[in-house]
Amino acid sequence: MDGTLLLLTGVGAIAGALALAGVQLAAAATSTARVSRGLAQIEATYGQGATDAAASDEGVLPPALERLRALAARLSPGATIASLEHRLDLAGNPSRWTAERVMAFKGIGLLALAPIGALYGLGSTLTLVAYALVGAAVGFFLPDLLVHNAATKRQALIGRELADVLDMLTVCVEAGLGFDAAVSQVARNTSGPLSVEFSRVLQEMQLGKSRVEALRALSGRTTVDAVHTFASSLIQASELGIPTARVLHEQAGEIRVKRRQAAEEKAQKVPVKILFPLLLCIFPALFIIIVGPAGIEIYDSLVAG
Repeated sequence: MDGTLLLLTGVGAIAGALALAGVQLAAAATSTARVSRGLAQIEATYGQGATDAAASDEGVLPPALERLRALAARLSPGATIASLEHRLDLAGNPSRWTAERVMAFKGIGLLALAPIGALYGLGSTLTLVAYALVGAAVGFFLPDLLVHNAATKRQALIGRELADVLDMLTVCVEAGLGFDAAVSQVARNTSGPLSVEFSRVLQEMQLGKSRVEALRALSGRTTVDAVHTFASSLIQASELGIPTARVLHEQAGEIRVKRRQAAEEKAQKVPVKILFPLLLCIFPALFIIIVGPAGIEIYDSLVAG
């Protein structure tokens, strides 16, 4: 018994030390996110050569954190890493979140939760290995789940904001502003993820990208169908010489119709969604109140008879 307690204490202390060390190492690399975003901007504007030149002058992850990142990278196929970078883009590249840091946290989670999972499997080798593998899998994939959750929430916000932002953009264009100036006004006078995306579109155009390229990049950074349609319509308008104000006005009206239809669809699903809570929570209590007294009287009459 004393040996088991000592083993539990040792494994727990090792897991806690690994987790604490990982958090401290990650905190020491605070500037990495800003550096990565800057390098991505340089690469998008001036090409890979400029990125390599800038990267040579910047710091890298701390050695221990870099080893954890390399461990997670070896366990992940190349397509998974590319998908992670895309999901971070969908999540808006949150502060201190880069692909390198997320991969490092995957390595930290794997090493920290594997021994914690093993604690629950003490008793036989098979259960110890099984629980350790489960803990390692949870620690390895938990950062992916957090990134996916952040991306999903951000894309939902973009979808809700799009109609109102397009109305403001339409008003600015109809008032005589050019498209770039209208985008600048919208970015300055609104808040939220869509405002950030419009600011990025404006910055890319100021750095030399054409409007078509900036709009295609905007479409690639979202999963919202309405944004894809909006970007495609503006690209076609630019190529065919169609007035931008008319396209924006039609897009805003169409998006509002789709948003209303989506709200009506959700409202129609409500009765189905509340059916199971009603059956599981309300009906049993109601049956007890209605049938309970009658059941007691029937039982008493049978016992007395």
